[in-house]
Amino acid sequence: MPYEIKNFDGLLGVAGFGDQLLKNHLTLYQGYVNNFNKLNDILVQVEKEGKYGTPEYAELNRRLGWEFNGMRLHELYFENIAKTESRISDKLKQSIEKEFGSFEFFEKDFKAMGQMRGIGWVILYQDGERLFNVWINEHDVGHFAGCAPLLVMDVFEHAYMLDYGLKKTDYIETFFEVIDWQVVAKRLV
Repeated sequence: MPYEIKNFDGLLGVAGFGDQLLKNHLTLYQGYVNNFNKLNDILVQVEKEGKYGTPEYAELNRRLGWEFNGMRLHELYFENIAKTESRISDKLKQSIEKEFGSFEFFEKDFKAMGQMRGIGWVILYQDGERLFNVWINEHDVGHFAGCAPLLVMDVFEHAYMLDYGLKKTDYIETFFEVIDWQVVAKRLV
């Protein structure tokens, strides 16, 4: 059964993100969903033909993770953006403070990670009672296996260049202003 493209058009008009930037970003997301579905269909056919030891089989499987994670990370990212102001829940704030010592230190660390050179993602992960800010290179490199993503920030250029140019720091500041903390809190296990 193919994955369906989720509709995030409700984000159009969110403060600090131009509609054209969001439309481009949503189109990119849709490409991940479509490409995952196409690759999966091709892979199923290759398997039916018994081509398990072939380079085609190997490369399709390698690419499948890239497309899936591109799809899923974008969904998590778009879901944790709000058009209206959102307040962090006490439970989530307490969990962050327990791990990082203060919310301010968590925020400083998360933002600093996003400002690092290169493309990728910054994710606040949960593993039991532990929380980690993690840099994800590309879509499929650096994930903490078995951990639950709570807050996801896209720091690929397509997420900010149209509106912010090279001012990645300004994008990150704006991102923090539109985080849907209620969505993030619901992800807390």
